[in-house]
Formats: sequence, structure tokens, C-alpha cells
Amino acid sequence: MGRLDGKVAIVTGGAKGLGKAFCFGLAKEGAKVVMAAHRLDTDEAKQAAKDIESKGGMTLEVDVTDEASTIAMAEKAFKKFGKIDILVNNAAFYYGVGRNPFHEVDPNDWDKALAVGAKGAWLCAKAVFPYMKEQKKGKIINLSSDTVFAPTKGMINYITSKAAVIGITRVLAGELGQYNICVNAIAPGYTDTPASWTIGNVAKFDTSDTPLGRVGKPEDMVGAVIFFASDDSDFISGQTLIIDGGRRVH
Repeated sequence: MGRLDGKVAIVTGGAKGLGKAFCFGLAKEGAKVVMAAHRLDTDEAKQAAKDIESKGGMTLEVDVTDEASTIAMAEKAFKKFGKIDILVNNAAFYYGVGRNPFHEVDPNDWDKALAVGAKGAWLCAKAVFPYMKEQKKGKIINLSSDTVFAPTKGMINYITSKAAVIGITRVLAGELGQYNICVNAIAPGYTDTPASWTIGNVAKFDTSDTPLGRVGKPEDMVGAVIFFASDDSDFISGQTLIIDGGRRVH
């Protein structure tokens, strides 16, 4: 018996990196997973889609910045599985983000980071809300970042989007509690994913300020998502859990 048997979970940005780890972690606990991704045409995405479908899940191409696309995502998930219990807002503008001084960030990159990371989380929550409200229960897990809790240099667009996610988490927790919908966030530290390698050399990341002495791995983040998705967290809402080996204390 898995902790999420009978549950239906949507994971955005689910075809690679952390999102893929969340999809398979949730599926391992018994959930039927909807792997939502902006692109499903890469070899990695095709293989991930094939694997999640073999476990009884489904895959959807979704633009989280487009309201019609997010509504269609929720409708298709509900049509196939008859319910939506869990939403993991993982999609972000992170791949290839440069560490540029704030005055050198391209305004288009600013808009894209906020559109995907903040607007996307809001639109996806809006899309699943009617279904969770009707069943009188739901779990929404948003992805922030531990960079929000430190004077990190560079990537102001990305970090601002992740700070906005915490605000979204708190507001939604306040508004949705009356419907028995819990909304929480996790804030991963620097994690060894393909996207992280486009920003810097993960192997050379300074872990001297990390009590556990290493860079995070995708599987380090999965347990917290499963906990927030499960009945074990039914009286927790509006919280942000930092997962970075003790680097930030909050």
C-alpha cells in the first residue's frame, strides 16, 4: 500500500529534472500522475512520458502561462481520472538563466520568469480549484527556492519569481482553507539537475556553508512533496520548507 493510493496528481514541468523525480516519486506511492510539460518532443521527455504512462498515468503538453491551456489540463485530467487531488507547481524559467547583475537582466527574461514561475502557479491553482472545492479536499505544493532566503547575487528575475511563489502559497492557504485545501511550498537548495549545469559547474559548488556538506539531488526533494501531498499533512498549510542540507535556517 502506497501513501497516495487512489490519488490523482498533476505535476507541471514534469518531463525532466525535479519535475520528473516528483512524477515518479508520486507514482511509486500509488498516485495516478499527470505529467504536464511545455515540451514533450525531446528524447528524454518521450521516454519519461512512456514510463509514466506505463504506470497508469498520462502526459499533456501545457503552457502554464496560458489560462486556456491550464484549464484544458485540468479538464483532461478530470475526464480521465474523475478527480484531482494534488497539484505540484514545479514549472519554472530556470534552464540557462544567467547570473547577471540586476541592471543587465533582459526585460523579456524578467517577464518570462514571472510568467512561468508566478503567473503559472496562480493559473494552475485556479484551474484545479473547482475540482478540489467540489471534493472538499486538495493539496497544492509550490516550488520556491532557498535563494529567496539569502542575499544571492544575480538571477533577480528567477529569485523574484520564487519569492512570489511564497506569497502565492500564503494567500492561497488563507483563501482555500475553508474548502479543506492545503497549500504549501518547498524551497530546494542548489540541486544537481541538467538545468543547474546550464548555470554553473555543479561539481564545483561551494558547500562549505552546508552542514550536510553536499549539493542536493532530485530524490532529496521528493519526500517533502509526498508528505505535503499525503494525508499526513492535513493540518499544515501556508508553510515553506527549505530543503538545502541546512544551508539556510528559517
